[in-house]
Amino acid sequence: MTMNDLRNHDPAKLANKLRVHVLQMLHSANSSHVGSCLSIADILAVLYCRVLRFDSSLPDWPERDRFILSKGHAAAAVYAVLAEADFFPLEWLNDYSSNKSLLFGHITSTNLPGVEISTGSLGHGLPVGCGMALAGKRDGLPSRVFVLLSDGELDEGSNWEAILFAHQHKLDNLTVLLDYNRIQGFGNTKDVIDLEPLVAKWEAFGWQVQEIDGHDSDEILEALEHHPMTEGKPSVIVAHTVKGKGVSFMENQLDWHYKCTNPEQLEQAIKELSELA
Repeated sequence: MTMNDLRNHDPAKLANKLRVHVLQMLHSANSSHVGSCLSIADILAVLYCRVLRFDSSLPDWPERDRFILSKGHAAAAVYAVLAEADFFPLEWLNDYSSNKSLLFGHITSTNLPGVEISTGSLGHGLPVGCGMALAGKRDGLPSRVFVLLSDGELDEGSNWEAILFAHQHKLDNLTVLLDYNRIQGFGNTKDVIDLEPLVAKWEAFGWQVQEIDGHDSDEILEALEHHPMTEGKPSVIVAHTVKGKGVSFMENQLDWHYKCTNPEQLEQAIKELSELA
């Protein structure tokens, strides 16, 4: 098992690098979901720098940890970290969401190393993750399963079926990372379908819950290092995040679920991120 050279990276600096990749990819492709990508960059950086067991030269290694991006529309952020981890060349990012590319706008596993499943129809990632976790337990593998969900995705009933299933089968090798940025496709979550009291809901379904700042690398790492939180229980980390994190005119703005930058906005966004580095 190797971690390539990402072990030597500062997760906070890698997260900023991922944000720049995302901005450039989406601008070049005239594509959207930039806000959704920026909110998860810190989580991805910690996972791939410090937590996940993988070998990019052996992407199908049976004992690898599995990572599933259930909010598949944030694909660009995952492609960026996979390229940084040497699953495929960084140059592939330049062709994101083009006709000749394997990097589709919603995350797709076809012929693409490092991507476990194709997602984007929301509510599919956690049910599949439960299956992977159950299979891993029955096969006696040390592999763990991490599923990154969006908050708006919890409107899907299939997630709550999976949440019940995971508790029933004591899937303590399963961790959900919830990107709780409080904005979904058509507005604020509290106005579309209010999720609160969110922590109490997960606890009532038998999960161990921890709340963190989803942009604090140390908090993210501390939460993920204690896996499972409780033996015999699945874990959920409720990560409080900011949609569009790192770019002042994108933060907490619903528009950036859909909009693409013009050249001036791209320049300003990259300038702001460079000042944070």
